[in-house]
Amino acid sequence: MANPMEQFEVTRIGPPLGAMGYDVSFTNSSLWMAIAMVAIAAFLFIGTARPQLVPTRAQAAVEYLYDFVSKILDENVGPEGRRFVPLIFSLFIFVLVCNLLGLIPWVGAFTPTSHIAVTFGLALLVFVIVCIVGFARHGLHFFSLFWPKGTFFPLAVFVAAIEFMSFLSRPFTLAIRLFANMTAGHVLLKVFGTFVVALGSFGALPYVFGVVPLAVNVALSALEVLIAVVQAYVFALLASIYLNDAVNLH
Repeated sequence: MANPMEQFEVTRIGPPLGAMGYDVSFTNSSLWMAIAMVAIAAFLFIGTARPQLVPTRAQAAVEYLYDFVSKILDENVGPEGRRFVPLIFSLFIFVLVCNLLGLIPWVGAFTPTSHIAVTFGLALLVFVIVCIVGFARHGLHFFSLFWPKGTFFPLAVFVAAIEFMSFLSRPFTLAIRLFANMTAGHVLLKVFGTFVVALGSFGALPYVFGVVPLAVNVALSALEVLIAVVQAYVFALLASIYLNDAVNLH
């Protein structure tokens, strides 16, 4: 049986490159992130190059996604969240396109969001921006986010320590959630795809033995498309909730 983890192997494309002692070679992960950026740029350009009062399908799609992200921020941050729409929109559409590109069959597609280094980089960006916004708006009063009001002092110290550790763990949980969901789904697709080939060539009735794993794989593929969209939404939603803490100190 083929190794289902081979699809996550990062391979170098072109000559090795180094900078300040680090390997910065162009890889298949870099390639598919670049493809995602080009696809996003093309989608936004086509949808916004010639805006019309009666929108085209591409314009309607761009406007729908923008309004969707705006509503997420309105519901979780409030009116002041509108200034963060470009950030959350960029994160949402980048994660969404990377997730969906990894589901393209037969072209050696690679899913950048199936690697913890990529998802942690995105999560760390959110975490740093939240800290910058929190300290810029509230100064040292931002630390009151961790202090429970009206609580007995010794207990408040204990709760504040837990809240602070929970706050520091946010980039890790945000990164692991996306990485784990994308990795698990692709492993299942690979495993059942291997079953289709293996069982399809077994015995006198190859098509009969291959039907069940094929049907499961079709269902899993549909589920993976749904998961790709849901995980992009969850990433944007949690980023908005974290921004709410920085803006409103809730």
